[in-house]
Amino acid sequence: MTDPDGLMRLYTPYRMAYIAGGEPAAGAPDAAADAAPDADAGDAEAAPPTSEPAGCPFCRMVAGTATGPDLVVAEGETAFAVLNLYPYNPGHLMVLPRRHVADYVDLTDAETVEVAAMTKAAIRAVRAIATPDAFNVGLNLGSAAGGSLAAHLHQHVVPRWSGDANFMTVLGGTKTLPQLLTDTRDLLRDAWSA
Repeated sequence: MTDPDGLMRLYTPYRMAYIAGGEPAAGAPDAAADAAPDADAGDAEAAPPTSEPAGCPFCRMVAGTATGPDLVVAEGETAFAVLNLYPYNPGHLMVLPRRHVADYVDLTDAETVEVAAMTKAAIRAVRAIATPDAFNVGLNLGSAAGGSLAAHLHQHVVPRWSGDANFMTVLGGTKTLPQLLTDTRDLLRDAWSA
């Protein structure tokens, strides 16, 4: 599956058992066939920029009318956390206000506090289920800054590992992801509430 950044995503959930120190499931290589989510299901990052909340995939998540896999990890009163449908790395989360707002300076004080608190919680949850070497945390305010859905502010929380941009990404234009998004979501939900 190709996404807006031009990378292919190669889901390899059969490798997770190896990474975790166990044995792969019988017939594991075939598991990759079901790994990639439907390209137009809940396409939060690839949707064209919109100023209409009705056309915003994040607003559809808040309203409970989103299609595709439920990737919401945690919900608060003014903000929520969701896995990125097109992750740069496993565990790539986005924290965003429930209200449709594009600019950070337009957040209310309550939204600012909850987005910050949920960002900290996201980092803790990822650390509880994995051992990243570092994180990239940040906002793309406006499409010129790289925001593909600039009309609804969202803060990226991207776990990083030394060597995570390997030959597959650099030469092959493909990112390997060892776990299905729904499996990552379940682990993060459990870690979030712990």
